[in-house]
Amino acid sequence: MPQPDAPAGPVVERIATLDLVRGLAVLGILAVNAAGFAAPLSAYGGYGLWPFPETGASTAAQWVVDTLFHQKFIALFSMLFGASLFLVGGERADVARGRRLRRRLFWLAVIALVHGLAIWWGDVLLLYAWSGLFVMLARSWRPVVLFRVGLVLFIAFSLIQVAGPLALYAAPADVQARIAAELTPSAAQIAQTRADIADAAGSLAGAYRQNFSAWLELQSSSLMVFVFPTVGLMMIGLGLFKTGFLSGSLSARLYRGVAAAGALALAAVCGLSWLDDMAEARMMWTAGVEGLLNPLIGLGYASLLILMWKAGRAGALKPLAAAGRMALSNYLAQSILMTSLFWGGRGLGLMGQVDRPMLWGIVIGVWVLQLIWSPLWLSRFEMGPAEWLWRCLTYGRRLPMRKPA
Repeated sequence: MPQPDAPAGPVVERIATLDLVRGLAVLGILAVNAAGFAAPLSAYGGYGLWPFPETGASTAAQWVVDTLFHQKFIALFSMLFGASLFLVGGERADVARGRRLRRRLFWLAVIALVHGLAIWWGDVLLLYAWSGLFVMLARSWRPVVLFRVGLVLFIAFSLIQVAGPLALYAAPADVQARIAAELTPSAAQIAQTRADIADAAGSLAGAYRQNFSAWLELQSSSLMVFVFPTVGLMMIGLGLFKTGFLSGSLSARLYRGVAAAGALALAAVCGLSWLDDMAEARMMWTAGVEGLLNPLIGLGYASLLILMWKAGRAGALKPLAAAGRMALSNYLAQSILMTSLFWGGRGLGLMGQVDRPMLWGIVIGVWVLQLIWSPLWLSRFEMGPAEWLWRCLTYGRRLPMRKPA
């Protein structure tokens, strides 16, 4: 994620709480993305297409992801990105920093294209580059305006997700039955998913074939479905940064209140996702309700971290802060590590062979690796390798990377 730039060079003062929350977000995102590495897009997002029986431990593992992780950490990531646009670009009146911000977003889009096309289809960086073009125009707005516009954009999108399925309950019985039948995967869909798995696991050419197809499908919906709610979250994050919330400068009482509100929202999402995953109620409107609550849950997580930091636990949180300082490097490394396990050709070809409980073991293993390697890398270098490349491209010159002896 972006960090403040200084004309004199890349070494600048860090905001500790931003690094902590960013580290939590980048690790949490892997828990959600993992199934997209282990299976093709159709199985990742469709009921009944997962390559293992969706019962018992497999369903419970998915329930944990849906309850604790799904959309919570990507919402946090989006809010932090909104704050970073101000850290890089400053006020709109600052022409030089504004130019630097535009270059930074351009190169982020280039990195995103490489990531999405050559590494893994589920890239979020291109969405951030698109969304950043809108939010950069609002970076001098007052916090209250950012909150109002951001909430309208985000809530409107979530209500659309709720309204459509709720309207279905008022439809005639034959319409409801037809739509329910359409949501049940056919034999042809199941066979196609199995063929996609075999293609991606069988060869590098097959893996890239499936990756490109999934990337195109995702991009075709990104602009209309994801950009504007992401813009809303970025505006909210920028407002939170301007009020001092994300930098940890507000009262502990406020953070305790946000953490409590997040806990209540988490309890509601826990019940709704239980109905969907464990009870198999499949009530389509619940996704929209959960979408409304998930950013609040993410802010609850962030508040707990900030409270730990304010209580003097910064030393224990150093590995997490280091992971946050290298969020871009760690995000890209997650894709490289996971596709090396699941793709054919250049990896082990395990796609379709790892169920969700074992997948959790892989996720935890990657977390441990990144919490170890991030502080070790930063003990010798000023920033992560991807952050260094991004910054060099933004400045148009080679910047120092190794720390002075």
